[in-house]
Amino acid sequence: MNAKTLSRSAVAVAVAVALSAGYVAGHRDMPAPQVISPAQAAMMPAEAAAKTGIPDFSGLVETYGPAVVNISAKHVVKQTALRGNGGNGGNAGGNQLPIDPSDPFYQFYKHFFGGMPGAQGGDGGDAPDQPSASLGSGFIVSNDGYILTNAHVVDGANVVTVRLTDKREFKAKVVGADKQSDVAVLKIDASNLPTVKIGDPRQSKVGQWVVAIGSPYGFDNTVTSGIISAKSRSLPNENYTPFIQTDVPVNPGNSGGPLFNLQGEVIGINSMIYSQTGGFQGLSFAIPINEAIKVKDDLVKTGHVSRGRLGVAVQGLNQTLADSFGMQKPQGALVSSVDPGGPAGKAGLQPGDVILSVNGDAVNDSTELPAQVAGLAPGSSATLKVWRDKAAREMKVTIGSFSDAKVASKADQPTQLQGRLGVAVRPLTPEEKSGASVSHGLLVQQAGGAAASAGIQPGDVILAVNGRPVASVDQLKQMITSAGNSIALLIQRDNAQIFVPVDLG
Repeated sequence: MNAKTLSRSAVAVAVAVALSAGYVAGHRDMPAPQVISPAQAAMMPAEAAAKTGIPDFSGLVETYGPAVVNISAKHVVKQTALRGNGGNGGNAGGNQLPIDPSDPFYQFYKHFFGGMPGAQGGDGGDAPDQPSASLGSGFIVSNDGYILTNAHVVDGANVVTVRLTDKREFKAKVVGADKQSDVAVLKIDASNLPTVKIGDPRQSKVGQWVVAIGSPYGFDNTVTSGIISAKSRSLPNENYTPFIQTDVPVNPGNSGGPLFNLQGEVIGINSMIYSQTGGFQGLSFAIPINEAIKVKDDLVKTGHVSRGRLGVAVQGLNQTLADSFGMQKPQGALVSSVDPGGPAGKAGLQPGDVILSVNGDAVNDSTELPAQVAGLAPGSSATLKVWRDKAAREMKVTIGSFSDAKVASKADQPTQLQGRLGVAVRPLTPEEKSGASVSHGLLVQQAGGAAASAGIQPGDVILAVNGRPVASVDQLKQMITSAGNSIALLIQRDNAQIFVPVDLG
């Protein structure tokens, strides 16, 4: 029956094309279409779809969808009843959700429950402990039951339940969770499980199609697609992960699910979205799977993650900064501060150095360096290619172990120097030097002209000009007088040292 129906459709298409050809042939300003056979006509719908550039994801989903799981993480929340002013113990006092509004599942609760599950009114007092559940996604990476997901999905959970596409449920053990990378490893007691295929996100390109499978708002095995919008994206407070940015629709509940390329390979773990509403707005971010696998291997073997540490704070370069340091184009990571007792300090790195490569791997942008260094084994030796004094040189450094040690201290907020720079400055007092952990510098009291245009603010501490330390007002005046049309000021502001390019015109 189906074969006959398709055959009739093919004939109908062929006749329509023939009639059209007769009409067009009478109009010399239009090219006559090619007459095609019924068999060729039958292929036209598929070919037309292919020409749109939209691929068919059904084979990918059928093959690897069973390896994507739903994760329910139960937490015990101590709930405090709110004092209401309505009857029947109502919630006129304002129901609250049992999770923080910044939690990715806040919108889930708000959408489905509208308020605190089991909230009580009346005169207040402690309500009994009640479980609340967060939902997320994950995917099976080995047929004996190892699963990858996000650390925030299972953070603080008492009971973690994994549900497969065939409706089987397992209690999962949290093997380990790494908050720095937001990667967690779970283990369920099962065998012969379906698994995903791991790919190499370094081979992916911006503009390529990608597919996400997960459980947004609890809707299991939802498939969405989009393209890679950017790679190696650095996000605030996420220093060690070069995120893959996509426009794939990702919502609360997708967290921890896989991001596939068209070859059916997982290239990332969907981790977070940029949203002002809690819903999808076209900006989603995935952890590259190669970074996640490193974390997974460490967690399985040792229960913790080892990361290399260099002991520097870095920033990106623009053309003005590059010109100030004698570079032809902006590239590498500009060192803005160095931990004196850290690996970089011991190796002789200085503020103003530009790190161009690590062990021969180019540092094209400052956002690439943290992940490169974090991937090195503590105690190993690394070769840095560094730009200093308008020339490249190599330096050996012994990689340290990552810690949360501070790299730079905050400069306390507090002579007019006009001219080309346009700042009013004064030397730091001994107390200010001690409080800011610096041995020299000039405190900016007022900023105008070129300095203000560059973003210099009162309270900044000017430490150096074009890499040369500044200890006095007269020294700064001489440096500005003899400078070219642009300079790079090293300043300290809000717990960090940064280079600021200033166009002196």
